[in-house]
Amino acid sequence: MKKSRREFIKYGLKTGVAAPFLFSGLSSCNFGSEDKKQEALSTAEKKPLKILILGGTSFLGPHQVSYALNRGHSVSIFTRGKTKPSIHKDLFDKVEQLVGDRKNNLKALENRKWDAVIDNSGRDAEWTKSSAELLKENCGLYLYTSSTGVYYPYLKSDYKEDAKVLLKEPQDITDEYEKIEYWYGVMKANSELETIKQFGKDRSIIVRPTYMIGPADKSNRFIHWPIKLNRGGEVLVPGKANDMVQYIDVRDVAQWMIRLIEDKNVGTFNAVGPKEQQNMYDFVEEAKSAFTAKSSLVVVDNYEFLKSQNISDIVPWIMPINNNSGSAKINNQKGIANGLTFTALRKTVKDTHNWWTSDAVSQEQRDKVELNPESVLAREKSILEQWKSR
Repeated sequence: MKKSRREFIKYGLKTGVAAPFLFSGLSSCNFGSEDKKQEALSTAEKKPLKILILGGTSFLGPHQVSYALNRGHSVSIFTRGKTKPSIHKDLFDKVEQLVGDRKNNLKALENRKWDAVIDNSGRDAEWTKSSAELLKENCGLYLYTSSTGVYYPYLKSDYKEDAKVLLKEPQDITDEYEKIEYWYGVMKANSELETIKQFGKDRSIIVRPTYMIGPADKSNRFIHWPIKLNRGGEVLVPGKANDMVQYIDVRDVAQWMIRLIEDKNVGTFNAVGPKEQQNMYDFVEEAKSAFTAKSSLVVVDNYEFLKSQNISDIVPWIMPINNNSGSAKINNQKGIANGLTFTALRKTVKDTHNWWTSDAVSQEQRDKVELNPESVLAREKSILEQWKSR
């Protein structure tokens, strides 16, 4: 089902929050707290900064807040005041909470000074232009949270940060899925330009994450794997041996962003993991090591059969055909050279499962996923029976 990115973006449009960093709705919890050694690294040498986060209460934001506060910085967030943070909830008592609207009410940001701005909620290039234009005289750096979606359509490979991106949507697209994909990539690309136009290249940081996974992700696009691998038994593994996957722990992105700001490390960076290339089979083999349950992996490598079962993606696997042929071929070397680090996959998977089975997620939320008759989880046994009978 073409839903991992499409429904994710549609949900963001309905709620007025930017993809791909929606979703909080969690109870107070602290799953997979940041590695203390990394938190302490050179913290004493860093000057405390005043950081403004546009957004801050959703998937990526609370992890940024936690890391920034632990490193001695002060944080302000600017939101509509409708989404209450719940992961790291206790830390938000230490956060200045400003209320307004990116679309038409930036009054709370007027005549204020910060060392750096992180724009998590920029889902419209005009929003980015307005906020950056207002803040450029009183703030040092502007970090725009973009996406590897700027490279869509993924028709090439080894996408580096200087790859050409679309700035205008094609007019002859009729497929609804593709329309959304094109809109999202073009919107992000133009927002990047507005950031640089207002702050200049010497004060702009652009970070382009791939699929972010980890605790607090309510998109449910990745939770299939922690649930299924914890249960064990026969596990459907889609794709061919050369189908590569890319993903990154949300905490790695959040922490790296704060360090980029601390170091005044400007430029455009892909935030993409894993560190080394990985195919889908190796991904599942590594992910299943997070649990003690025994799993028997059943490879389903026929695209036509998968499509007949309405399976075109189970993130991080995306069927690499047509406009998605290069979606998992983003170059991460510049990011690594500039301090991007990676949480072990088994830890990410385990922490995500711990979050999913905790009070942070209601039973109603779990049931919507685990009891959904259209999900691969629910249909897996039947699908595998059909596959074996071929």
